[in-house]
Amino acid sequence: MIRNQWYGVLDSDEVKKGKPLGVTRLGERLVFWRDSKGQIICMKDVCAHRGTSLAAGTVCTDREAVQCPFHGFEYDSSGRCRLIPANGKTAPVPQNFHVEAYPSRESQGFIYIWWGEHREEYPNVPRFQNLAEKEFSYTLITDTWPVHYSRTIENQLDLVHLPFVHYNTIGRGNRTLVNGPIEQIRGNEILFWPRNTEDHGEKPLKQADFPAPDESSQHIHFIFPNLWQNWIAPSLRVAIVFAPIDGNHTRIYLRTYQKFIRIPVLKKLADLVMYRFSLKILRQDRRVVVTQLPDSSEKELSENLIRGDLPIISYRRMRESLKNSV
Repeated sequence: MIRNQWYGVLDSDEVKKGKPLGVTRLGERLVFWRDSKGQIICMKDVCAHRGTSLAAGTVCTDREAVQCPFHGFEYDSSGRCRLIPANGKTAPVPQNFHVEAYPSRESQGFIYIWWGEHREEYPNVPRFQNLAEKEFSYTLITDTWPVHYSRTIENQLDLVHLPFVHYNTIGRGNRTLVNGPIEQIRGNEILFWPRNTEDHGEKPLKQADFPAPDESSQHIHFIFPNLWQNWIAPSLRVAIVFAPIDGNHTRIYLRTYQKFIRIPVLKKLADLVMYRFSLKILRQDRRVVVTQLPDSSEKELSENLIRGDLPIISYRRMRESLKNSV
């Protein structure tokens, strides 16, 4: 994983007030809970006393703490143990009774944690500025794939696979010729505009053959380390958080957003149709991605990439640069 990044790890609705949630993310067993104001707290899911899972315990909202189910030790939002019941309410707690806490934020309905060194000020959490979630209704699909998160990301940056993997969905039309690709790099973001066409024997057009790209037209937008969006139209988007569970598993959170239908009954029907369509596409992708070797992608692999793989090449270069900058 790339250090010193905000990683999307959960959907906000997964963490309920008054109840801890235990999950594995970035190879660590973590517990999430909400304080009395509803703010997200994240820490390692292990009691400093005997190693019990805090997620199996209780949130003490009145005391802003999570309580270990084994012996009642209580930890505040900083991970500091504030109470050892067996020693008495007024007994001081030794400094070594502490678990690591992770800075956490919520943005656009997802939960993020800071994976890296603690600092006084943190960069902004990744977000798509043109996606105001209150304006859209959305459907959510979650799925766990037995692959490294980099492979799931590369799949969504892959223009070449569309007419083959998605021949009867988003790849209809046999548009096998990959023009461009038209790409822009902005800091830690990659944007590209698909221009695939049918092959009638002509050579693919180069990026220089196209006018400057317009963000009001359909494009793909990726923000490091794990946030992706397909900007289909002003009223239709698909966004994905690729949450690393460990080195071999990824939890995918896929949302399909729409705001072109407002009538409640029709909106519910449209959401259902989009849910089923997105699920079919996701399953088509999974069938092939899980077969890739090696499990994790790196800048230098024994592959033979082509010009149409430009977004993947850019992703690998940027990922390697971010890893080496830590």
